[in-house]
Amino acid sequence: MKFQIGDKVTVLHSNEEAEVVEMINDKMVLVEVRGVKFPAYIDQLDFPYFKRFSEKKIEPQRKSKTFVDQLSVDRSKKPAIALDGCWLRFLPVSDNDEFGDEVVESLKIYLVNHTDQGLNFKYRLLYGGKEDFNLSNEILSSKDFYLHDIPFEKLNDAPLFEFEFSLLRSEKSKAAHYEHSLKLRARPVFLRIEEMKKKGEASFAYKLFERYEVDLHIEKLMPEWKHLSNFEILTIQLNTFEKYLDLAIAHHQHNLVVIHGVGKGKLKDEIHEILKARREVKSFINQYDPRYGYGATEIFL
Repeated sequence: MKFQIGDKVTVLHSNEEAEVVEMINDKMVLVEVRGVKFPAYIDQLDFPYFKRFSEKKIEPQRKSKTFVDQLSVDRSKKPAIALDGCWLRFLPVSDNDEFGDEVVESLKIYLVNHTDQGLNFKYRLLYGGKEDFNLSNEILSSKDFYLHDIPFEKLNDAPLFEFEFSLLRSEKSKAAHYEHSLKLRARPVFLRIEEMKKKGEASFAYKLFERYEVDLHIEKLMPEWKHLSNFEILTIQLNTFEKYLDLAIAHHQHNLVVIHGVGKGKLKDEIHEILKARREVKSFINQYDPRYGYGATEIFL
């Protein structure tokens, strides 16, 4: 085996340094980058020594003194992890059969929390209505949690994955409790694995719930907008907002984040008036967020 647990490695496609934390099989390992764990093929990794010694050494330059009022704020930085919801991720573990063919023997199951909230969770696995496994724990924001393994052949019994979520820190503006279940069947999972292999990926995932966002900045909605009047821009933005609000309600989403910007506050005020008149809206809040400042409103349905 090329790597061992604890080895420092470089992820070739992203040039990031990682640490090997688990050996999955003779082709794959589990690595950790800045607190985030994910599976990777061994041929996608290398030792970092070549990278370090081949990089050109840059002579340090003397920096002139910079005062606080001269510092500019970098608004281009984004979170390292996309906050795209909570996922159930499956990592196929393979071995060679007596004919030398690679076959999937089991699935490692991880709960992945790509939200900005820490969560309590209760998890149950059922076959034919009978409980086979259960676990209660917590998962922090932007972290993953290993649940357990299941034999691949058990997919023939149509496993049902049930989850109950609640916030680690309760907030009046957010739903205190959320439930979701996922039922899998063997053939669709087999097709997902085949698709995963073609793409050169190591795992596949199903979304349990997500954070829906819509950006109403006019340049995001229309490539040619500079000829439009302020009234026309506002009309397009409000029409887009109502379309996505209706979609969120129709699809039984629990929340929707609307990015309206700060500006003079006209768009935000119009959106808030619409929300006050919609009975499907339980509450909404416009508070400071490190990604948007005060330029976004979160809606709870």
